[in-house]
Amino acid sequence: MRNFIGRLEEGGFLPHHHQIYLWTHLHFNIEYNGEQIISANVSTREQHPTQLESLVAPADVQFTYSVKWYKTELVYERRSQRLRDNSFFPKTLEIHWLAIINSVVLIFLLIGFVVIIMTRILRNDFQRYNAFEEEADDMDHDDYGWKIIHTDVFRFPSHKSLFCSVLGVGSQFLALATGIIVMALSGLFNVHNHGAMNTAACILYAFTSWIAGYVSCKMYRKMGGENWVWNINLTTCLFGLPFFVIWSLINTVAWAYHSTQALPITTIMLLGAMWLLVGYPLTVIGGIFGKNMAGGFDAPCRTKNIPREIPDVPLYKSTAAHMLIGGFLPFSAISVELYYIFATLWGREQYTLYGVLFTVFVILISVTVCISIALTYFQLSAEDYRWWWRSIFSAGSSGGFVFLYALFYYYERSNMTGMLQTVEFFGYTLLSCYVFFLVLGTVSFFAALKFVRYIYVNIKMD
Repeated sequence: MRNFIGRLEEGGFLPHHHQIYLWTHLHFNIEYNGEQIISANVSTREQHPTQLESLVAPADVQFTYSVKWYKTELVYERRSQRLRDNSFFPKTLEIHWLAIINSVVLIFLLIGFVVIIMTRILRNDFQRYNAFEEEADDMDHDDYGWKIIHTDVFRFPSHKSLFCSVLGVGSQFLALATGIIVMALSGLFNVHNHGAMNTAACILYAFTSWIAGYVSCKMYRKMGGENWVWNINLTTCLFGLPFFVIWSLINTVAWAYHSTQALPITTIMLLGAMWLLVGYPLTVIGGIFGKNMAGGFDAPCRTKNIPREIPDVPLYKSTAAHMLIGGFLPFSAISVELYYIFATLWGREQYTLYGVLFTVFVILISVTVCISIALTYFQLSAEDYRWWWRSIFSAGSSGGFVFLYALFYYYERSNMTGMLQTVEFFGYTLLSCYVFFLVLGTVSFFAALKFVRYIYVNIKMD
């Protein structure tokens, strides 16, 4: 039930005046089916409030209420249907849908702009570079832009094991997020039971661990890595270790406050056994399959032994600028939906629009792909071939924007106070932002890799 305890009437600018009223009578409309309550609604319609300015403190105010019972044929299991019919929600849902439609239009305009511009630029580049090859012998003096770094663009990045572990864990969480949304669309989660989604996430995390091992170890072997056992263990710990540390802190504080949020020892042992008996073995199995199925990297260009010197770039082409642009645009695609997700997780709202969530998820991935391709092209055009790690950080920085929004929500939109709520909010928010970094960074890298392969396959080389 939602209502206001009073209302404010304002009028005039100079002089400004306002009047404060207090609702002293509440009318409850309650629907029932047999011995079960289906819905309850509180209303102040046709009631006269008490004007507070006319009272002198201390004052006695008499509060009254009335109740009217309505019999309904709606079964208890479908009581959430009343949430969509309640007078409070249509305006909220209308605003929600309008905001989503506005975001969809803007994002598709952005995607169309990037695709058209990049297509025209690449077509001109292909024509220019291939024409130069045919009409001149001294092309070393005429080469410039992204073609001139073709002997360095496929030079493998530093810290290959960590790099591949990020891709593996990011691929796992991408599959996990897709699975959760599909299950929600299938109606497997009850809107009144948030624990079902948490349980499904834990089970899916354990059973999708093979994806992390497979992707990480396969990419690591393609890059010429030899210590694949260390790579598998690093992949396992990349998310598991930060999660364990933050969760231990949160659970310890919850125990100290005797909160029901603290997990009992039996649940902790069950989750530990699931990771030890399912998650970790599947990671190892996936890594072994990835190692055995990995072929060569098959780069379209040869890589020289001596790396090329990278020229200085202006500030707007720097890593910080790419992270700012590449992080903000994907964040802008989900900023509207983030409010409703935060209000559900940390407030009292009930989230049921999983179709909208799926649409926003697809838009997020699409924007990340387009921005990654555009930023990678600009970087290569500046004759900077270090695109491997930057492609991850450029889109992965969206996690930082999500954390900034979480700060705004905590201080401006929520009423959370105290040690327990603060630790729990920021602990789980940090983990969520870390997952954003891993997933979007992985999507960004594979999009950039596909794009780089495409442009260097389509030009003539010496």
